[in-house]
Amino acid sequence: MATGTLLLVLTACGGGGGGDGKGAGAGSGSGKGDTTASQAVVAVAPADGADAVATSGALKVTAQKGKLSTVTVADSEGHAVDGKISADGASWEPTAHLSAGTKYKVHAIAKDADGRESAKDTSFTTLVPKNTFVGQYTPENGQTVGVGMPVSIRFTRGITDPEAVERAIKVTAEPAVDIEGHWFGNDRLDFRPEDYWAAGTKVTVKLNLDGVEGRPGVYGKQKKSFSFTIGRRQVSTVDAGAKTMKVERDGKVIRTIPISAGAPSTTTYNGQMVISEKYKVTRMNGATVGFGGEYDIKDVPHAMRLSSSGTFIHGNYWGSSSIFGSQNTSHGCVGLRDARGAGDSSTPAAWFYDRSLVGDVVVVKNSRDKQIAPDNGLNGWNMSWSAWKA
Repeated sequence: MATGTLLLVLTACGGGGGGDGKGAGAGSGSGKGDTTASQAVVAVAPADGADAVATSGALKVTAQKGKLSTVTVADSEGHAVDGKISADGASWEPTAHLSAGTKYKVHAIAKDADGRESAKDTSFTTLVPKNTFVGQYTPENGQTVGVGMPVSIRFTRGITDPEAVERAIKVTAEPAVDIEGHWFGNDRLDFRPEDYWAAGTKVTVKLNLDGVEGRPGVYGKQKKSFSFTIGRRQVSTVDAGAKTMKVERDGKVIRTIPISAGAPSTTTYNGQMVISEKYKVTRMNGATVGFGGEYDIKDVPHAMRLSSSGTFIHGNYWGSSSIFGSQNTSHGCVGLRDARGAGDSSTPAAWFYDRSLVGDVVVVKNSRDKQIAPDNGLNGWNMSWSAWKA
């Protein structure tokens, strides 16, 4: 009996030597009682608590002896950083740059081959730049503009990494259309579709420039969005030879207006031009555009800018009514008959001004001048689509 009792005790204490295996040891990786540590090792760069971290290229999460299953990175306000785990699960990197002067928290989980999890939590702070730039943009938020209006952004510092800056700007349209950017020099970036915008389109621009290193040691500091709406389609065609302008609204010519374009010695540019500014009355001084003291008119009525070099379509009260439709007399502008003071709404210039939007297109043809340069004003439509995208 003593021997039988001893055997019974030994069998009870042996536990799991056979049967269904539910009593397996802790190192087997199965069962709720498994306390063996995960073999997966999570590493985060930069180190926990790091300061003055670069906004691009510094953040990376990796896993050894396992695969990443979860990675979340967020700033102190809870805004998440987009990123992607690699196909093999070995690493994670952000898909965009980080903001400057910002504290981020990282939470990462990896699983080993047996499904056991290993987690790591760290935090770091990005650098505070000494030198910054911003983008000054047109059109304005909430503005209704014509079908020719591009998104034009001029940077306060010359950009030496245009790809990084352009990646940080997103322009979308509703209804959707392919939109491409084009750089003019190192400080101006314009966006447009292949053809004029469709009437009624809503365009949204997201500037995620905060933290972008646009040139060595110089970082963007903007993070904002704005939108604008395309109004009705109005394209006006100036025929400098015939001395007329046909105003077309939504596919229908609504008026033909006699004009006076540039004189033979000071011809008007040909090409597609976009109205960029409107002034009910403004001063025009020839000395500011290379014509010395040839003219200084302090009250030019109903003036709309077509180029940055000084081409306008505007009212003319000082010329005889007989010149409109019969003679080209200006210093390169397109003149319409008008009254001094811009107070007579019945004149052709007032009529056109009242029915025009910033962003409307004015096409000049049959002038004895060259085609306007695409960066002279908002006039990128004078480039082919293939050249624009190049």
